[in-house]
Amino acid sequence: MLKGVDPVLGPDLLAILRAMGHGDEIVVADANFPAAANARRLVRADGIDAVRLVRAIAALMPLDDFVPAAAFRMAVVDAPGEVPPIPAAFASALADGDYAGSIEALERQVFYARAREAFAIVASGETRLYGNLILKKGVVRPNP
Repeated sequence: MLKGVDPVLGPDLLAILRAMGHGDEIVVADANFPAAANARRLVRADGIDAVRLVRAIAALMPLDDFVPAAAFRMAVVDAPGEVPPIPAAFASALADGDYAGSIEALERQVFYARAREAFAIVASGETRLYGNLILKKGVVRPNP
């Protein structure tokens, strides 16, 4: 346990967040996502919902502010204009971490391809459909 660090961020996930550099991406995946088949590095977070994980990650990891969007969700298959409820919860969790950008929708296969290239995938216990999010790491600026 550490002061001020959400305990859902275990040692393996903390090490990954620390090792990531500017522009690296991490996927928070729902329980249906084929995480083990697609991950370069896999962290299991079974039983923990994706929104809580996103909130904990965003509290420690800045998102990239050099790009139009640093958060990406999976678009609904055969209904790309439809927005399921979970992206609003993701947006709220990211806002708690000072991210004011958009969450862009990616077609399912595009999302999978991008996930395969991600620095790591966190397999959550999220059961809500489309509970997948890719986050692009930003820079930690020095204190003035």
